[in-house]
Amino acid sequence: MDNNNNPAYNAGGRAYSKFKRLVTGLKTHLSSDELQKLRSVVKKALSENVYRKDEKTGSITDLTVSTSIILMEELGLKSASVIALILYRPVVHKTLTEDEVKKLFGRDIADIVSGLIKVNTLEMNGTAIMSDNYIKLLISLAEDMRVILIKIADRLHKIRCAEKYSDQYRLQLAVEASYLYTPLAHKLGLYNIKTELEDLHLKYTDREAYDYILGKLSESKDTRDKYITEFIAPIDAKLKETGLKYDIKGRVKSISSIHNKLKKQKIEFESVYDLFAIRIILDSDPEKEKAECWQAYSIVADMYTPNPKRLKDWLSIPKSNGYESLHTTVMGPRSRWVEVQIRTRRMDEIAERGLAAHWKYKGVKSQSKMDDWLSGLREMLENKNLDSSEKIENFKMDLYDDEIYVFTPKGDLHKLPYGATILDFAFAIHSRIGSACVSGKVNGKNVSIRHKLQNGDQIEIVTSPNQSPKQDWLGFVITSKAKNKIRQSLKEEANKQVEIAKEMLKRRVKNRKIEINESIMMRMIKKLGFKTMTDFYIKIADESLDINSVIDQYQELEKKENESHDRHEAVSAENYVPQNPDAVKESQAKEGLILDKDLTGVDYKLAKCCNPIYGDEIFGFVSSQGIKIHRKNCPNARDMFSRFAYRLIPARWSGKSGSTYTVTLRVTGNDDISIINNLTSIISKEQGINMRSISIDSNDGLFHGSVSVTLNNTDMLNGLVKKLKTVKGIKEVNRLS
Repeated sequence: MDNNNNPAYNAGGRAYSKFKRLVTGLKTHLSSDELQKLRSVVKKALSENVYRKDEKTGSITDLTVSTSIILMEELGLKSASVIALILYRPVVHKTLTEDEVKKLFGRDIADIVSGLIKVNTLEMNGTAIMSDNYIKLLISLAEDMRVILIKIADRLHKIRCAEKYSDQYRLQLAVEASYLYTPLAHKLGLYNIKTELEDLHLKYTDREAYDYILGKLSESKDTRDKYITEFIAPIDAKLKETGLKYDIKGRVKSISSIHNKLKKQKIEFESVYDLFAIRIILDSDPEKEKAECWQAYSIVADMYTPNPKRLKDWLSIPKSNGYESLHTTVMGPRSRWVEVQIRTRRMDEIAERGLAAHWKYKGVKSQSKMDDWLSGLREMLENKNLDSSEKIENFKMDLYDDEIYVFTPKGDLHKLPYGATILDFAFAIHSRIGSACVSGKVNGKNVSIRHKLQNGDQIEIVTSPNQSPKQDWLGFVITSKAKNKIRQSLKEEANKQVEIAKEMLKRRVKNRKIEINESIMMRMIKKLGFKTMTDFYIKIADESLDINSVIDQYQELEKKENESHDRHEAVSAENYVPQNPDAVKESQAKEGLILDKDLTGVDYKLAKCCNPIYGDEIFGFVSSQGIKIHRKNCPNARDMFSRFAYRLIPARWSGKSGSTYTVTLRVTGNDDISIINNLTSIISKEQGINMRSISIDSNDGLFHGSVSVTLNNTDMLNGLVKKLKTVKGIKEVNRLS
């Protein structure tokens, strides 16, 4: 048979050709013997079609090669992580065993492969945020830093290619990136990757907002470039006189950060003053780095007036992920604030590549810091006294907190999150000290345990043997360690109280010669308003609930239920019809719902939280009331995808729109009666669009109006919005969810 005409052979040949491109990058880090062993394994895997096409992501060869290149070129990782990624598929498809990996390539690579298998197995099981499976996924990730880096690279490649995936998988990728991989990239100092993931998440969850900002940035590019050139010129001239070697450039802020600013500050795009930052990168010898950075800062401060409140010094004390830089905000030409970042080439590589570059420059020291963080993370995630939501909350806090630096009386340095209190510091020193803390001394002055710490504070803790953790402590501590230990102590104390209360109730019931029916007791406890048995018993223990009263109420409920049972008529099994609102045909769940087409037997409604109309990108959510149809940019979409991915079904509109839908528009403009007349006039002239209601509020020369209209589809809606925006004096027209 002619192999050239064999599709399987050609596919394997193309895959091998791609792999050879990757080998070129590996040659600098692998010996010829290692390279030969890897080549042999991959040849066998290709012949057995291990890198076959995947239903969701397409070419596995492309995924493996592209992810490997990200690991090498963007993360700067060496051979171990890349070899482990390449061997992962052969091991999963059993063309190679983990023992063989260990024998051929060593224990280190075998451990990474094992970690990848564990993590990917959990992902394939449909891990939802807030589930126990998700916690297991985090613990598995926390076992080896390189597994985290491989997964970040894998997710980055997938979301870069998301345009070619299904709508549902694309949205799933975006939500998981936002919940897990973006915060992890932040913690590891991978700021470029973090920013790209945030931008792509916005692109696939709110395309309208993404395109709006992208368009605005393109429109203002020439003006912005001109201003950057004008701002840089005097600094550049002065730096040249010093003889320093440097690069200086302007960097536009990310689309997602601009979007967050617009939402948070509720301002127009034109009102965002800090759309860019200036970066000065020095080529300095290691022993001169700090001095030359401060020298560059003094030149910038001579040229432009700095804002003293916006100076951030991460040169003296770097961030825990290794980030080093000097940030200042200065008043530029035409009274515009401009952020300036000053760092060396080494610092810039660490800022770009995060942990991997830190290893390159500082070796074991930086790795041990991240290992300490991973150990603490594992300890927190494995804590049986915390529920899933508490673990997720603590995980997020550990990833995103800004840092302050404080000292013990002996001068030992401690890093704490911004907003940390005396009590947080006490728990950071030791759990026993935190539990016994009654007050503190900051710079020699007595303060309460609630006192918030500032950069540079010197702290002494005052303890008492009679002190113990209190419930209200959880209201003001912010570190996950403090919260964990307080909750653990409170739960241990609560468990003691519960046992005491159980024994009290048991004795009292026995004295009154009553036999308890557990199901009736549970209904009575629920009727009393308690969410858990623990809460019920604690109220008995602290004597805010009288045991005799509880027993009396139990007997009353038991009597009523027995009487009701006696009157109840039996229902024939023939007449019984089971209710299963979650039932959806398997084929429909797989292929998706096609609205306005054959949906016999499927109960669906349009969700009121986002009011989808014909033409919107939509998905179905299986609820106890049938299927609810939501817009993909629904405010609740992210939560549904992260927590209930298994209940989502793809959906789309079919044929032509035959229904009318109500849409509410939010209109902002100058407070002028003629504008309002123009708005109503435009709406009344639009064929097929009817105005149902309008309400106007005016304040400080502006009006804010809500206009409800009925129409058939998104094309009509977009056309109307476009016309309303042309009215002179109108500042903004938005669709409300």
